[in-house]
Amino acid sequence: MGQIKVAIGKLLVKQIYKEIKMLLGQKIKELRDTHGVLQRQLASLLEIDTPMFSKIERGDRRAKRTQVIQIANYFKIDEKELLILWVADKVLDAIKGEDEFKQEAIKVANAKIQSDTDSI
Repeated sequence: MGQIKVAIGKLLVKQIYKEIKMLLGQKIKELRDTHGVLQRQLASLLEIDTPMFSKIERGDRRAKRTQVIQIANYFKIDEKELLILWVADKVLDAIKGEDEFKQEAIKVANAKIQSDTDSI
């Protein structure tokens, strides 16, 4: 019985994380829906198969930086907008499961980023 509870708990955590995790995937889907573009069209642009693109959009796989730029160019939007979401997804992935420390870790990282920016 205990193993079932643990398995259910892990599944719920994974689902919740997946829902908040892939900011980029959500944005890509939004862009596709707004412009009436099919997954297979973007998959072709990125030279990957449609199931692989679907995994990127769902958050099961991470897009490469070059792919993010290609998507931004395709939709004629600023690359920076999508790259910020791409990096944010990487940060969220790095702190996944660190509930006790993630807020403080983000504060420390932000202070380091600010320090590095100030010294430029």
